Amino acid sequence: MKKIKVLNLYAGIGGNRKLWKDVEVTAIENNKEIAKIYQDFFPEDKVIIADAHQYLLEHYKEFDFIWSSPPCPTHSRMNFLHNVKRLKLSYPDMKLYEEIIFLISFCKCKFIIENVKSYYIPLIKPQIVAGHYFWANFHIPNLEIRKKIRNDKGMTLNVKMKEKGIIIKDFHNYKGDKRTLLNNCIELKLGLHIFECAFKKPQLTLFKIQNKK
Repeated sequence: MKKIKVLNLYAGIGGNRKLWKDVEVTAIENNKEIAKIYQDFFPEDKVIIADAHQYLLEHYKEFDFIWSSPPCPTHSRMNFLHNVKRLKLSYPDMKLYEEIIFLISFCKCKFIIENVKSYYIPLIKPQIVAGHYFWANFHIPNLEIRKKIRNDKGMTLNVKMKEKGIIIKDFHNYKGDKRTLLNNCIELKLGLHIFECAFKKPQLTLFKIQNKK
């Protein structure tokens, strides 16, 4: 069986990819320490330390499936609160919409772009699945994911890893907040659900569905 060639952009430690099978993955991550953690989990994946935004532009034609999770803080509700309280003013990073428009216009393979629910009305309508925004050229049915209600600040790192289903044995001198590193991972079942939606059966694309309304 031919493996599906996947481009995993802004890969982090690979929460989205953890349950995928029969894939040949190229993962792009710009943080060396995080890239080392990813490689520990997926030694057979090709891990490249590079700018994911630029890599997409240069290599998008080489894959069967593209997953992109551009940085979300400037789009988040927390960023809105920071702006209101004058704690830290920042514009939303428009690289998110650059990638959406680019892939809608030129990409022939299956693609998905994931981000948080934004504090503003999205400029391009997303699908909303399990509390996340997704832009894709295939339909994603909703998935119910039960989350335990906990005080994240009071959780130990070991408890957080167990809850997330991602046990990291070596952080490779990563200096950032390790719980945030785990929080940035999409739910494992959701990552698998989206991958299966892309390849299990032919579906109307999101954009065709919207045009029919």
